[in-house]
Amino acid sequence: MNEKTLGIIGGSGLYDLDGLSDRAEVEVDTPFGRPSDVIVTGRLYGVRCAFLPRHGRGHRLAPHELPFRANLWAMKKLGMECVLGVSAVGSLREGIAPGGLVIVDQFIDRTRGRTQEATFFGHGCVAHAHFADPVWEPLRKLTLDAARAASGATVHDGGTYVCMEGPHFSTRAESNLYRSWGAAVIGMTNLQEAKLAREAEIAYATIALATDYDCWHETEADVDVAAVVRVLLANVEKARRVIVEVCKRLTAMQERIACRGAMEHAILSSKTAISEDARRRLALLIGQYLG
Repeated sequence: MNEKTLGIIGGSGLYDLDGLSDRAEVEVDTPFGRPSDVIVTGRLYGVRCAFLPRHGRGHRLAPHELPFRANLWAMKKLGMECVLGVSAVGSLREGIAPGGLVIVDQFIDRTRGRTQEATFFGHGCVAHAHFADPVWEPLRKLTLDAARAASGATVHDGGTYVCMEGPHFSTRAESNLYRSWGAAVIGMTNLQEAKLAREAEIAYATIALATDYDCWHETEADVDVAAVVRVLLANVEKARRVIVEVCKRLTAMQERIACRGAMEHAILSSKTAISEDARRRLALLIGQYLG
């Protein structure tokens, strides 16, 4: 069967996905607790989709409270070979104006308290995933082309996403430091998703929606929630159009985009040393490599 699948993790403002046929709500129990919310499944232009609001409907969960492992395990359980993480971000570059889209290709991790939620491994099985290129390029390229065709916004090809701890916005010194590193945007969520997707052999890409200039810009007002929300509402509609176009392009492809084999040589633990509890937690994700 050559069925195409696409998971969508919606960020701030994107709490539902319109246009799905055969729509259903699914509750998924995972070895890592419950996902952020129930997952909405259905079909969009022939693609089997699963939509999850990252922060829960009503925006109940702060970035440091997100059950990243449960969210990605649930996507794997539902058969999603590709996942798009949609995220509101601050711009760190003059040329990335609020309202623009960045299809990022790199991440910098500035989180501090999310070690447990950033990997499926440890506690009985050790693995080190290859992560030099943290997004899956075939999916990123397809998303870039879809965004240019559908969004009606300026779309930027590549850029580094700084993932900060939050929930506070940056200090001015931090914002200027990240600019000196050459980073493009700043957010609070997507790096952990990218790491877990790689460990679960899920193709992952991010649509970053710029809402503001963080606090570095000398002539623009510093970021505040009211300003973010105004741009956010317009950006959400752009994101929905991009998702529709991604589904159309996935349907038209002869081959599937998939991240198979990414973990084949990543496990360091001897097969005889892997605990039964670890085998249970990891069976869905990489059971074929556990022996």
